[in-house]
Amino acid sequence: MKKRLPPLNWIRSFEAAARHLSFTHAAVELNLTQAAVSQQVKGLESQLGSTLFKRLPRGLELTNSGAAYLPAVHESIDRLLVATEEIFGQERSNLLTIKVNMVFFMNWLAPKVADFRALHPEINLRITSNIWVDDHESSADCDLDIRYGKGKWRALLADRLTWDELFPVCSPQYLATHGSLDSPKDLVNHTLLHVIGYEEGWGHWLSKSKHENLKIAQGFQLDTLVTALEMAALGEGLALARTSLVTDMLESGRLVAPFEQRVVTDEAFYLVYASSQLRHPHAETFRHWLLQQISPP
Repeated sequence: MKKRLPPLNWIRSFEAAARHLSFTHAAVELNLTQAAVSQQVKGLESQLGSTLFKRLPRGLELTNSGAAYLPAVHESIDRLLVATEEIFGQERSNLLTIKVNMVFFMNWLAPKVADFRALHPEINLRITSNIWVDDHESSADCDLDIRYGKGKWRALLADRLTWDELFPVCSPQYLATHGSLDSPKDLVNHTLLHVIGYEEGWGHWLSKSKHENLKIAQGFQLDTLVTALEMAALGEGLALARTSLVTDMLESGRLVAPFEQRVVTDEAFYLVYASSQLRHPHAETFRHWLLQQISPP
């Protein structure tokens, strides 16, 4: 049967007494009485079923069991202290947590982060992805959130960041292998990469391009646009791109746009937050910088 984990205050008293080899000095460090430290160590010994100290006239001496236990106890306390300081210490106030749509981060925000860091080296960023975010509530585990949608989230404020056009893209290798695409009608013979959760997908683009009756294959179903764009760049099919996200990929030649037809989007990327979230000392700084990076039409 496994031993129960002893109370942390008992372990802390043992570790301090073991370092000082004195209950009195340990008591001073822990702001306890000598009797309290002694009692906590006795409780620990009773639970473990082993004596940890030899009580000598002029101090303490570790038993074999105590000496074997001390390194693990000391390491555990050190790790707990480090983690506590990292997460909840003074530097925590400088840590700005941003939850962000992954394709927006990879293709738009990431190349600009170095500029923000150069302007504000005192602000540390924690960036996490928001796949399958609850669109109806603010995120309790972040200070700011960058989402894709139509800008309407209950009880939340939203700053629009992109004004996009939708258009199909694929790799040059895909065209070389599967033949040219002269018209959207040719899509019936090609693999389309669909992104789950986007209202303005292939059906929307075909409808706005006057090809709503086109019978197209389903192709791949993917849960992120960043995956769809990468699959397209690897020659696996055609993805529906958004202007703000593929500039670099088009300029580098990883992707090409076979058609001229483009459709203006109603959906966009937004910086989303509750008014209370801007109370973080650096949230407004990041918001102000981010809004300076956008290019409205």
